[in-house]
Amino acid sequence: MGLVPFGLYLALFLVLPTVLALSSGFFQKDGSFTWHNVAALGDPVIQTTFITTLWLSALTAVVGAVLGALVCYALIGVRHDGPLRSVIDSASGVLAQFGGVMLAFAFVATIGIQGTMTVLLRDAGVDIYANGVWLYEAPGLILPYIYFQVPLMVIVFLPALEALKPQWVEANATLGGSTASFWWRIGMPVLAPSFLGSLLLLFANAFSSYATAAALTSQGQSIVPLQIRAALTSETVLGRENLAGALALGMIIVMTIVMSLYALVQRRAARWQR
Repeated sequence: MGLVPFGLYLALFLVLPTVLALSSGFFQKDGSFTWHNVAALGDPVIQTTFITTLWLSALTAVVGAVLGALVCYALIGVRHDGPLRSVIDSASGVLAQFGGVMLAFAFVATIGIQGTMTVLLRDAGVDIYANGVWLYEAPGLILPYIYFQVPLMVIVFLPALEALKPQWVEANATLGGSTASFWWRIGMPVLAPSFLGSLLLLFANAFSSYATAAALTSQGQSIVPLQIRAALTSETVLGRENLAGALALGMIIVMTIVMSLYALVQRRAARWQR
């Protein structure tokens, strides 16, 4: 009985919207069944949008995972109840959720065309927009995405790093192993599943992000979530609202594959935490 409220919550806010989104991709406005919307996924423009979203998500996930793992490594030996650990834990929790319009405004105010750093660099003879206004296009999403990917990596990967048993370090030292040999033969193999799982989680986080991209690139549809918005709200291409359901179907397929791999990797990582 205690799970009933949670089940109702999932059904109302996750299952029902998913079913409605998917079903709308296979039906016209008059309720007739059609493959037209799903066939639109083969359109070169939509395929390019999916490719752009995939490489953007993969790039920011890899960079965020590497930088976050380095931060976690630097925290080895820091007291759990110390001030430094408390500050980093709090900052990671806040910054991992700091997105949307607020994050977009922060980057516009800092490195926008008339941003603080842009003006200072321009006065020093460095023009970061010499080759175009990249901040308001797909490449401009890389820095904002990394901004919240790194703290998310710290949150999800630090417990795995702390789960390394001191007995393994002692056994390695007893057998004459060095620090490098410990990480190469013990630490990295044990942490590999957790690192890969965290990487997949970061990819899913970036792939589904919407608000920051919508605030920065409001005049374009460079990623799939913005394409869905355009299909729902466009005033120039009418009668394509159901295309949003087909685009959502493509996103759900990608997310299902990623999260299935994440579940498999996490199952393997759990073996070392028993």
